[in-house]
Amino acid sequence: MLKPGFIQRTKQLLRDEYDAFEAALECDAPVSIRINPCKSDMSQPLPGEKVPWCETGRYLSQRPSFLLDPLFHAGTYYVQEASSMFLEQAVLTILEQIADRHRQNEQLTERRLQPVSALDLCAAPGGKSTHLSSLLPDGSLLICNEVIRSRSQILAENMTKWGSAGTFITQNDPRAFSKTPHLFDIILADMPCSGEGMFRKNHAARNEWSIENVQLCAARQRRIIYDCWEALKPGGFLIYSTCTFNTEENEENILSLSANLGADIVAIPVRTEWNIAGALHHDMPVYRFYPHRTRGEGFFLALLQKKAGDRRVIRQAGVAKYATPGKSRFSKFQCRSKIPLSLPEKFIYFEANAIYAIPKSHEHLFPILYNQLNMIVPGLLTGEYKGKDFAPSTALALSTERATEAFLIVELTHEQAIAYLQREALQLPADTPKGHVLVAYQNMALGFIKNIGSRVNNRYHLRN
Repeated sequence: MLKPGFIQRTKQLLRDEYDAFEAALECDAPVSIRINPCKSDMSQPLPGEKVPWCETGRYLSQRPSFLLDPLFHAGTYYVQEASSMFLEQAVLTILEQIADRHRQNEQLTERRLQPVSALDLCAAPGGKSTHLSSLLPDGSLLICNEVIRSRSQILAENMTKWGSAGTFITQNDPRAFSKTPHLFDIILADMPCSGEGMFRKNHAARNEWSIENVQLCAARQRRIIYDCWEALKPGGFLIYSTCTFNTEENEENILSLSANLGADIVAIPVRTEWNIAGALHHDMPVYRFYPHRTRGEGFFLALLQKKAGDRRVIRQAGVAKYATPGKSRFSKFQCRSKIPLSLPEKFIYFEANAIYAIPKSHEHLFPILYNQLNMIVPGLLTGEYKGKDFAPSTALALSTERATEAFLIVELTHEQAIAYLQREALQLPADTPKGHVLVAYQNMALGFIKNIGSRVNNRYHLRN
């Protein structure tokens, strides 16, 4: 049951549309996934019906048991609510504006996408981070942050499955990013909110709703943006999103943030047939998804741009100086053997209980991030040395940077793949060589096993 207070407030917002809106909340939610373009042949037809605002988003006719699909665990797709895939349109708008700015500054004749530095501030469980990872140009840096430790581990697992190398996982309160001023071209802030947009999927959220919680969430959201604002470069972009309907957490916050931070609200091109709604209060370009108008859940998104000359530091106290090289906790590691990456020269390496690979393009930024933030996955975990032997990690197996010819590959049946993912022992052909062997399902890597002759050790492990 919807609470009377919610009904009254939402009727005032939607007016003649309210009855259709409430009826939609009682219908089954659509099932949608987003394909990993780095692990799929994008020249071939993809399954399902296309999500209009997302090139790799697809609606499914029914909900399968994803946990029993090895391809899900291999990171070939992510199960994600369709409305939130509208993030793609915001990111494309940003990248085009950055490319135009670069073309004008460099007096180029054509637009070229530029690598960027991006922060997903409230990233768990990883839906928008995996999407960002697929959208950002080659050479970009993506920091995926989550304040809650248990959720940061889930985030790390999902990003590991996705397989991108230029991604780092941190666990920090948003105010920690005041220590990295003017570092990011893009900040995505998918706000913790009152969750009204999830009422169809989560009936328990209906019982937890209150006006007091709406007001609490709105204040928390403003605090989060103020805390991270100085980490945004002058001229940079902040993507603000919620999964709620009320105006306090949406239009009112955007108006307040724009006024107090001096930020511009940027329009995003949309098509009429997408049936996306605009602002309910005030004249501003914001984007609302309702379950009775689009095939998806409730969602709100707005795009803010920092003024090009805005180098104000809102929170001077607590902004740490960048660590000098002599005092850095970060130091490069000279590998004792070649790490099996397709282009190992693209990376530098360092050791923190295991060996991590970092794209050389981020080498100048990484000491700053490593020294100032609580980093729980500092790059691509390639493996570790056990004595003189290099033991490759599950993250290396799932990485799109792994050298394809570096390991013997054993193809598993569906039954064997599920057993492997449940960390059970496997039987290999008698002629399987000893050592680390990559196991795959339908040509998609799942992880490693180690054949020691008398038995096979299951090396599947995603936790850091």
